[in-house]
Order: sequence, then C-alpha cells, then structure tokens
Amino acid sequence: MSTTSTYQANDGAAYERFIGRWSRRVADCIAETIAFPDDGALLDVGCGTGSLAAALKVRHPDRRIVGIDVAEPYLAFARTRPDLGSVEFLKQDAQEISFADNSFDGAGALIALNFMADPLKAAREMVRVVRPGGTMVAAAWDFRGGLVYQRLLWDTAAALDPVAAKTRDKIFSNPLALPDGMANLWRAAGLAQVERQSLTVRMDFANWDDYWQPLLGGQGPVGGYVAALESDLQARVCDAVRDAFLSGDGDGPRSLTATSWVVTGEVCA
Repeated sequence: MSTTSTYQANDGAAYERFIGRWSRRVADCIAETIAFPDDGALLDVGCGTGSLAAALKVRHPDRRIVGIDVAEPYLAFARTRPDLGSVEFLKQDAQEISFADNSFDGAGALIALNFMADPLKAAREMVRVVRPGGTMVAAAWDFRGGLVYQRLLWDTAAALDPVAAKTRDKIFSNPLALPDGMANLWRAAGLAQVERQSLTVRMDFANWDDYWQPLLGGQGPVGGYVAALESDLQARVCDAVRDAFLSGDGDGPRSLTATSWVVTGEVCA
C-alpha cells in the first residue's frame, strides 16, 4: 500500500480476522492457476499479512519469494507466521520499489493496487523489476457487484448516515473496482497478453458476531468507518446491519459470495 493511502493498517491480527482469512482463499486460487515461467524469484507487492506469499510458497517451495508493504504492523505479523519462515518481508513503497530492473520472474498484487495513491506508477514499477517474458497478476475485489458482505453493510448504513453513502460511492466507483479496471491498468503499464477472469470464493461466517466483531478492529475503509462511529450511531448501524444479515432467520452460519477481478499480463521485451 502507498504511504499516501488512506487504508488503515495498524494491526496485523485484526486484519487477518477482518479480511485476511478471506483473501487467502483468493490467493490460493491464484497460486494454483497462474503459471510463472522458469524458477526465479517472485515478488508479492502490497503483501499485507502475507496471503499471496504463503500461497506462492506452497506452490513454488524452491523459489525465492519476497513480500513488500509499507505497513510495518502487517509485515511484523507476516514474519511471525510459521508457514512463511523463508519468505523475505521488506518495508517498501510499491510506487518506488527498491530492486534493480529484471530482478524477478514474476510479481503479484493481491487486493492492494486499488488502495494506492498512484496505482499506475506501482504497476510500472512492477513491470520494471520483472524480467521480459515474466508474468504479472493482480486481483481487486468486485466491490460494486460481487462483495456481498460489504454491500450489505454500506447500503444499510447509507440509509442512516450520509458519510457511509459518500464512502460507499467512493469505493464502488474506483476505476480499479470496475470490470475492466485492472485490465486497463495492466495495458496502460505496457503489459502484453492481458487477460481478465472473475474469481468467486465464499466468506463463511459462523454467526453475526463473526461478521460484526472483526469490523471493530478498524482495518481498511470499512473497518475504519465502523470503528470510528459515535456510540449511538454505531449502535443504530449495528442493529440495522444485523437485521440485514439475519434476514428474518435466527442467528447462525452465513456463507456469502466474494468475487474479485483477476488479471494477468506478460512483461514485454
């Protein structure tokens, strides 16, 4: 994430409970289906708590894998994960990557570029550090049409709070959240053979508390919004969102769909 991003990233454990547990499912699918040529190093850009790095390590155990992010609390959490002991985690801004040209055989960015101040600059930096012929992949949530847990919250809260409506509209209208957004970014960065796919996973919540409590950790735009609400408004939003979550049934498990746009491209010679 960019140093000028408004994404709140101050607690790795809270992030994992909030969204990391679900982005891991996207990362696993990417690692299993996207081919990276040869056997050289791979770069995880905006790595957060290490979801994509972990998935790549399982799929490519003998390759060097490096994760970079500007959020030290997330990097610190990633460094404690027992499944990531051999992965290098470095504090770097994706918009100014501190590696030489052609340092990697491939690079990925998982749900990260759309939160950066200048995603095109970050994409061009990724192109610079990936060798010609290397593969780049990025994923962004389909906030407007495919991320049910956030639509449920934002649409409900927007009826009670103009700030929620304004925040929702900003997130949902972000060019990189639209169907062609990530593909257009890849083309603007100079990548060839750009392909887009829609990838859907499930968010399996045990009950209402499993949905709501992680939002109070204050991570990201949605968590930051909920955690910052005055107590009275937060209680009203909570009650309204709970009614939407339960949808006339008793409390218990809910499985919500979460779709992301995944794009790949090849670095040109």
